[in-house]
Amino acid sequence: MFFMSKNLVTDTLTLRHRAILSNRIVMSPMQTLSGKRNGFASADTIAYYAARSQAAGMIIAEYHYVSPNGGPCSTPGYPEQLAAYSDEHLDGLRQVAKAIKKDGNKAILQIHHGGRAAIGQAVSGSPAVAPSQMDFDFLNYPVRELTNEEIEAIIADFGQATRRAIEAGFDGVEIHGANHYLLQQFFSSYSNRRNDQWGGSLEKRMAFPLAVVKEVKRIAKAFAKKEFIIGYRISPEEIHGETIGYTYQESTQLVARIVEQELDYIHLSLFEGYHSKPKNSDLSYAEHFKKVLDEQTKLIIVCGVTSQEQAQDAIANYSDLIAIGRGTLIEPQFAKKIMEGKGETILHQISPETLAYAQLTPGLKEAFTREDHLGLPPLPGGESIQSFHTGQFDMFN
Repeated sequence: MFFMSKNLVTDTLTLRHRAILSNRIVMSPMQTLSGKRNGFASADTIAYYAARSQAAGMIIAEYHYVSPNGGPCSTPGYPEQLAAYSDEHLDGLRQVAKAIKKDGNKAILQIHHGGRAAIGQAVSGSPAVAPSQMDFDFLNYPVRELTNEEIEAIIADFGQATRRAIEAGFDGVEIHGANHYLLQQFFSSYSNRRNDQWGGSLEKRMAFPLAVVKEVKRIAKAFAKKEFIIGYRISPEEIHGETIGYTYQESTQLVARIVEQELDYIHLSLFEGYHSKPKNSDLSYAEHFKKVLDEQTKLIIVCGVTSQEQAQDAIANYSDLIAIGRGTLIEPQFAKKIMEGKGETILHQISPETLAYAQLTPGLKEAFTREDHLGLPPLPGGESIQSFHTGQFDMFN
């Protein structure tokens, strides 16, 4: 394999700008379905993050939309996606950062714009926005094309959300360029049909994500300590049958340009396992992306890790850091148990007996006890807790 490090999952890691992580485990950003109207944090939000303050050396708080029209992307009827588009959100942001950092680990705020996925706009009677106006057969609401002035405003909004993260006490931000949200929509040739400076050629499809990176960097330089962490999350490919938005050959070119901006890490959003590969390739996605990173830009990969053994394999053979998603939903003390030499006691699946221990928010508990688990990746053992579903948020579903 290309990576083959001798690092242990329990090793510390110093990032480019000298921030030190206590171990190689990251808690992946996951929606908590806990926000109040207009994206304000709730008591459930704070309790969820406080329970996971020792889940990883670096905890990435879920996606927070940076513009009023950037969300919510959460399921109507359920508690909302969180937001960071105004200074009114600062109090909640401070509480989230404090809850995450209470045991000494790093708190990262994921900043995000949903673009066409902001279903909350449609529910409230406004069209969702996107790089191009087109009919998406998987949406049942209209989408409007962004003007140049609106694009510039959203870029500035990412900067202001970064300022709020700094003021709130977060140790860094992660720019969400994955999972079919706005940055990916601009990079995708499927959803970006523009013929101006924001679309057309591959170079122009890179313009919006690169502009966001540069603005976030500018604000961090002006307001943050030098150790402030900046990362970028990306889906390595956008291929759905015959529909191709971009391939890994194109996304590695974007990442190579992002690396020039001297970020701390790149975070690969994977869906078929941390060792997954592109079609017709002998190398994993992690190996392909490692080739375009410099020595100081660290790689995070995520997908399918629920045990210490899997985490160690990922660190030894694929990546600098391993992000744990569902594993930390089931086991809130994932990294703590490993650091204490108790990795064998990590819970690997949910059950009626462990549901209270998991300390899920009411929204997540309702989502994961549905038969369709609200479209979220199912929890191992999830079928055993379906009898706990109450339907309290299912008025629209």
